[in-house]
Amino acid sequence: MFTGLVADLGLVEAIVPRQGGARLTVRPAALPVDALVLGESIACSGACLTVVERGGGRVSFDAVPETLSRTTVGGWRPGTKVNLERALAVGERLGGHLVQGHVDAVGEVVQRRPEGQGARLTISLPASIAPLVAEKGSIAVDGVSLTVAAATRDRFEVALIPETLARTTLGEAGPGTKVNLEADVIARHVARLREFEGPSAADLSRWGYGSGSGQ
Repeated sequence: MFTGLVADLGLVEAIVPRQGGARLTVRPAALPVDALVLGESIACSGACLTVVERGGGRVSFDAVPETLSRTTVGGWRPGTKVNLERALAVGERLGGHLVQGHVDAVGEVVQRRPEGQGARLTISLPASIAPLVAEKGSIAVDGVSLTVAAATRDRFEVALIPETLARTTLGEAGPGTKVNLEADVIARHVARLREFEGPSAADLSRWGYGSGSGQ
């Protein structure tokens, strides 16, 4: 579990194909690599990956075909910058929102415009998660916890403060940039529960169970 507060920026140094997946080697700018534990989870631009090697200022992760095909990880190349966040420890402050590192969809930045000292991004909203994104709700964009400033059926907007622009990859995001999207976990489960709701009042009436039907 993560909070969407990016702790560091990393640089992809190597990508080695492995049985349909890939081993990714990243050099963090400041994250203490020697303090990482093999098997621990790191959110890499919003995708939860497991540490399989570390040392020499680098950390490696294995990405399975599912990760490569359903997130931006499949498009990473040596030199790609990634947001990094270690998993939340019990007792730490939850400064962002609960983020699982389970990417729901990939969106694309369609517009970027200045807003005061910050910026506002308009991002495409895939139909698969559109019902889960609401104005003033939370969303993780490339692992960054953000508040939805506006939302339509196929787009949403987020406002970025200077700190976010300076400390995350979103500082360089512009039209055409692909980003990992993770909807709020509570919204995701509520939507799933609704799939199992009973019949509506209209259904009951159509089936002859309306008021005064005598059944």
